Amino acid sequence: MASVKTWSSMCAMEANPQRPRWRRAPRATLANMAEPFVLTDVSDGVATLTLNNPDERNTLTAPMVAQILEAMDAFEADESVGALVVTGTPPAFCAGANLGNLAEATGESLGTIYEGFLRIARSPLPTLAAVNGAAVGAGMNLALGCDVRIVSDTAKLDTRFLQLGVHPGGGHTWMLRRIVGPQAAMAAVVFGQVLDGKEAERIGLAYRSVPAESLLAVAHEFAAKAATAPRELAIVTKQTIQAMADVDDHPAAVARELEPQLWSTKQPWFAERLAALQARISKK
Repeated sequence: MASVKTWSSMCAMEANPQRPRWRRAPRATLANMAEPFVLTDVSDGVATLTLNNPDERNTLTAPMVAQILEAMDAFEADESVGALVVTGTPPAFCAGANLGNLAEATGESLGTIYEGFLRIARSPLPTLAAVNGAAVGAGMNLALGCDVRIVSDTAKLDTRFLQLGVHPGGGHTWMLRRIVGPQAAMAAVVFGQVLDGKEAERIGLAYRSVPAESLLAVAHEFAAKAATAPRELAIVTKQTIQAMADVDDHPAAVARELEPQLWSTKQPWFAERLAALQARISKK
């Protein structure tokens, strides 16, 4: 796996505040595959990962997962990438796992499929799911594992596990409950409520619902704002937000933020941006 800077490793760099050089990984291998189940692109600091098996509604298979892992390693090694958008080739976002394979599943085979969305959920980069169509079962897990979800008004978010006679998996109930709360999680998982874009936005599952034709443009513009921040700073701030799940009181939160805030003020980007701000103010 590609090496990505963490908060602890960044603390060790204070003696040498020069911006570290990130290794740029090649992207050509995915394009050279006979069956490109994943399409990749980088522009404006935003990487886009598109699941690309529309005939099977972008279901997660072992070959697709292998390409997801390769793409994620390349994105995280590319210093030009500051944020990630995940989407699917229409008509679906991701229709979950292959049902035929699921009938013969083992713990090992399920773990292989889970890695498709868990790898993205583990990414230190800011991640955004652009849900353009059906997100079902493990496909919904893929969306839940991203930091932010923007959905088309025609999207359908459907847990569907119980309707298929199978228990939820991949941390589905944990992720969903943490995002929308116990009542909405029960409504979706046990009571089988299928959510369109507007309903997903209403219950807080999606940050925003937008017309289908503008989804990718909105998602790219949204992600580009995260990509304009210094990459290391965005990574550390994401770690801080995640760590706050285990912080119980305000004084502890203040203490948790203090060291990374002081670290950020000693980085070259802070001096550069402060000088630029002061220059703009002096011109007014």
